[in-house]
Amino acid sequence: MATGGSGDALTGIIAGLLAQGLLPSEAAKLGVYIHGLAGDIAAQEKSEYSLMASDLIEALPAVLR
Repeated sequence: MATGGSGDALTGIIAGLLAQGLLPSEAAKLGVYIHGLAGDIAAQEKSEYSLMASDLIEALPAVLR
């Protein structure tokens, strides 16, 4: 996911996990996993070629259920 804003989305996910009290190393690991899974879901719903960071963010609720 080398689209503009995807790194910002990852940073936001990790920051949210840190705010919930996770250790930095655990927040980073879980954040990367959540980010990747959201990307996979968004790619299935949209297309890998037209995927935008906002699509990834919209897929987060499906990941966090």
